[in-house]
Amino acid sequence: MADYTPTRQEAFELLREYNTDESLIRHGLAVEGVMRYFAQKFDEDIEKWGIIGLVHDLDYQQFPDQHCTKTAEILAGRNWPQEYIRAVVSHGWGICSDVEPVETMEKVLYATDELTGLIAATALVRPSKSVMDTEPKSVKKKWKDKSFAAGVNREVIRQGAEMLGMELPDLFRETIAGMRQVAAEIGLNGVS
Repeated sequence: MADYTPTRQEAFELLREYNTDESLIRHGLAVEGVMRYFAQKFDEDIEKWGIIGLVHDLDYQQFPDQHCTKTAEILAGRNWPQEYIRAVVSHGWGICSDVEPVETMEKVLYATDELTGLIAATALVRPSKSVMDTEPKSVKKKWKDKSFAAGVNREVIRQGAEMLGMELPDLFRETIAGMRQVAAEIGLNGVS
């Protein structure tokens, strides 16, 4: 089974198997969209990056105290490639994992995971309730307000941007662009 490569459909079914919370499903879809966007930008494997983004929080609803560790067990038990498992586990570096993001794919996941939450929260307080008209300057304003989306770990985002050699406004802009590609799926395409 060393040559096994999971499909996007398998990844989505696995996400649904372990998560019933729709906000966690939307978060997985948002991170998937951002990962696919960055993979295209870096001329990398779009499918692989997307799948990793989709399942990165696989264990969070059922096993929050074993976050990342339990996902590694689940994926290994299904013969997922070690590269996928390592990437997923590395997004918890310094919080619930000692696996440091090294590959570009891992750094992008680390940098954008928390950021998608901040961007989504920023979009939801706009009159449009849409990521389509959310701009980096709006995100930066909310970034500075520590009480806004207080659960978002801004230090992780800052470290991730540094790892990627990106300024925060550029990371905000690119992550917003990735989220715009999946705006309908994540419920951020505007008031209906």
